[in-house]
Amino acid sequence: MSVPRGSQVQKRLSSFMRKGLLEVPSPTEKDWPKDDEDDYVFVDLGQEPDSLPQPYRMINKMVDLLFDRCWEVIQERHALKEVELSQTQPTTYLPLVESKLNKMPNCMAISQDYVFIGGAKGFSIYNLYSAKRIYIWEKLKVDVTSIWATDLGNEILIAPVDEMGIARLFYFYKDGLFLIKAINEVDDASKQTTCIKMEISQGGDFAAFLLQGAGDIWLDVYKLPKESWLKEVEHPQPAVNPKKKVRQPQVNTLEPVTSENLEMDMNVCFRVDIKLSLPVHVMKIKPPKPVTGTTFKSPLEVFAKVEDYYGLGSGQNHFIKDSQWEQQAAIFHALYKKYLDGEWEEEPLSTATFHFLLPSSIIAMPAEVKSPSGVACVLGIHWTGSHNFFLYSLHRTLKDKVDPEAVWPCAAPIAVSQLSCTCAYLVLACEDGVLTLWDLAEGFPFGVVTLPKGCSCQSVHFLKYFLVHEGQNMYPESPLKSHMKCVVLCTDSSLHLVTAEGTQGPAISVLAERPIKPLDGAICAVAPVHALPGMLLIFYKNGSIQLMDVAKPQIICAFALPRTYHLAVAWKPLFVMSVQHPCFLLRGDHPDEIESDDSKDIQNSVFYFNLEAYPLLQNMSRNHTIPDTDITGNTAFAQVLPLEKRCESFLQKRFQKLEKKVNEQEHWTRLRRYSLLLQRENYRK
Repeated sequence: MSVPRGSQVQKRLSSFMRKGLLEVPSPTEKDWPKDDEDDYVFVDLGQEPDSLPQPYRMINKMVDLLFDRCWEVIQERHALKEVELSQTQPTTYLPLVESKLNKMPNCMAISQDYVFIGGAKGFSIYNLYSAKRIYIWEKLKVDVTSIWATDLGNEILIAPVDEMGIARLFYFYKDGLFLIKAINEVDDASKQTTCIKMEISQGGDFAAFLLQGAGDIWLDVYKLPKESWLKEVEHPQPAVNPKKKVRQPQVNTLEPVTSENLEMDMNVCFRVDIKLSLPVHVMKIKPPKPVTGTTFKSPLEVFAKVEDYYGLGSGQNHFIKDSQWEQQAAIFHALYKKYLDGEWEEEPLSTATFHFLLPSSIIAMPAEVKSPSGVACVLGIHWTGSHNFFLYSLHRTLKDKVDPEAVWPCAAPIAVSQLSCTCAYLVLACEDGVLTLWDLAEGFPFGVVTLPKGCSCQSVHFLKYFLVHEGQNMYPESPLKSHMKCVVLCTDSSLHLVTAEGTQGPAISVLAERPIKPLDGAICAVAPVHALPGMLLIFYKNGSIQLMDVAKPQIICAFALPRTYHLAVAWKPLFVMSVQHPCFLLRGDHPDEIESDDSKDIQNSVFYFNLEAYPLLQNMSRNHTIPDTDITGNTAFAQVLPLEKRCESFLQKRFQKLEKKVNEQEHWTRLRRYSLLLQRENYRK
């Protein structure tokens, strides 16, 4: 886009110009190049381009920039296509069983050999292997949006939460389903609270519910009398006055429900004739108050307040006055005025993440408190935007003052926290990308590891520790102490593996880089496959599902729904992974069913993937345990054993060497005696 000068009134003469760059000739004439007509080009000075006037120069630059960016996009797509063509496509497996449902499933949970599916007006119980419906409980006016199931041994504790935010506890034992209590249901709708989140301790001894209502939020903790439940179910007591009519909540006025036209493996009924003991309210925890000016008059009052060390580190007990806070706030606003000016949105209510911790040497408990092994004794909690991880003792009553027994402060606000399934390891991920790894069982921190620059933690998933033996991932026969592996999914869809072993310090490695095309290759969810060592199930935003071996790392195989089905919300798939069995369930949606307006005609399906049935994974599921003898005999694995076993192995080897040496000495002594006897015989002869 240029304007030639030929249109000007005064035209310049044309000339010949030499091609290429001009050079300084050599001093000798012999080295001078011979002129050639091809070395010159005819240039019309009248046709030289003129610079465009505004705004055409700007338009020219914008068009050039547009072409440059288009070319960059074309090159990126071409390079990405070449990479996709060069990659070997993994083997894709289809589901083995399809369970068709009459209603849309909203949530799923697996415990023992049962599947619990929450949907419209209640939930259903299915057999995990036969995919047959055992029982259906539909007595609500709204849908169930989330459901938890906890294994109590021979019993199962079920906790569904409906659209109104009401949480209920059910007790499933053999052929009976019992309603224990609706935790936050009230008669006055204006005082109704909403259950945002809940957690049940390992073994089902405690339960915590995060409730919200009237502009406030708090955490209610209950002790569950599971021993009493078992006695009351096995030895039911007759009602005191069965003829007397007592007004009960709507959910409790139920009768045994029989499902029609269903194949059932067992007869399950809803029991209303037996009333189970109610959970005991232990404590109510509220978010920490904002740090304000001190009310203490002297430092001695501050020290007296923290004399028992309760709440030490929370920042509540200090000697900073209001005037100092105001001065610091004025300085801050003066420095960052241009960033602070403008409209600010109202901050949402703070939420909490909480975990039940088992007794360990890192958690100091009073001497008079004796907690049995395997029973939670401490509740760990952190609130949104808080730097502190609070620890509350569970051995208290409502009359006791709710103060944290300990506080673990962090350098930045805690974004994500995760507890391992064995309750032995804890990860605290801060907003600045720093992860703190704790060994709760042994009582020391593994260390601190930092994510790559620009990465922020989205979720943490623990893997059961495994070893690579002869190119195959295998679990040790005996559990190892102070050895952990976890997978960290970042907000930019990158995936990282964090490993920590004893006092060596944690290490981090990349499993999947940030995708070039975020809409297609981005990871939206991951789930460890505990039944297969080192295997991780990955869900992508484009709807694809793959199984990764984190030790190599590489993709082993892929899973897909039948052609007529797909994921309605690919970036938020509805699935559940079994902890005890190598299988997972996935909800599939039919395109015609999604567009249908009539909910009665919709047929939804849940697909069952059994990892043991696929050829590439059969060997992994069968042979995945390495004996302790192979670990002790291999020098590469000797360091992963506990100190006691290493000492025992060392002493055994030492004893075997000494025994061998003694045997050799006895053997040579016998030979020497025999030779002396022969010499004497020969001398006599």
